[in-house]
Amino acid sequence: MSGEKTLGVDIWRGGADGRYQSFEVPARENQTVLDVVTYVQRHLDSALAYRFACRVGVCGSCAMTVNGRPRWTCRTHVSRVAKAGRLTIAPLQNLPLIRDLVTDMTPFFDKWQRARGRFVPGEGPRDQLAPVPPDKPERAAASAAIECINCGVCYSACDVVAWRDDYLGPAALNRAWAAWNDVRDGDRTGILKAVSASGGCHNCHTHQSCAAHCPVSLNPTFSIAGLKRASIKAKLKGELAP
Repeated sequence: MSGEKTLGVDIWRGGADGRYQSFEVPARENQTVLDVVTYVQRHLDSALAYRFACRVGVCGSCAMTVNGRPRWTCRTHVSRVAKAGRLTIAPLQNLPLIRDLVTDMTPFFDKWQRARGRFVPGEGPRDQLAPVPPDKPERAAASAAIECINCGVCYSACDVVAWRDDYLGPAALNRAWAAWNDVRDGDRTGILKAVSASGGCHNCHTHQSCAAHCPVSLNPTFSIAGLKRASIKAKLKGELAP
């Protein structure tokens, strides 16, 4: 790279007891962090493990910790985040580490299941579409929460997840809020029972880390606040009895 402008990169290698390894890569215009990681894997160290798929901010699989902050890397330009011509790239926090930049997402998706953020059909005719007017408040609330890309950035940034293993986390609770606001769902009370149990929405400390870090500008804190209100109302009405 003689005469070529370069970028210094420190990348986490190995498991939880691993270390950072330093590389030099060409510094190019409009370069993304994912471009940097891909260059290292293709030209400098083919054993580097990382995930990516779409490269356009849709799949969420390329999330990593960049200079101490969880980010999606395919849409994060080096010019925005490099400090003194260097990057430090690590795996997401709060998830088991498999190797290098690859984490085990199993706990993240298991909590989606625990939060009951999946659709349960109601009792209406299965061959008819349920009318859901676009101006209904429930429709607006569901639409505001539905665009999660499952990247795990909010889960990695969450302070409560960091110290409480059973906390469902922002993404799972945000999904549950979207599901609860789907008036077609046949077990909305079941959602509130799931999210108000131990490790649920009432453990959120409202630090707003999830909203501050979400790459698609969702606000899980708002969704969690909605679940808190709804579950308390249901509890006072006796609807959440075992």
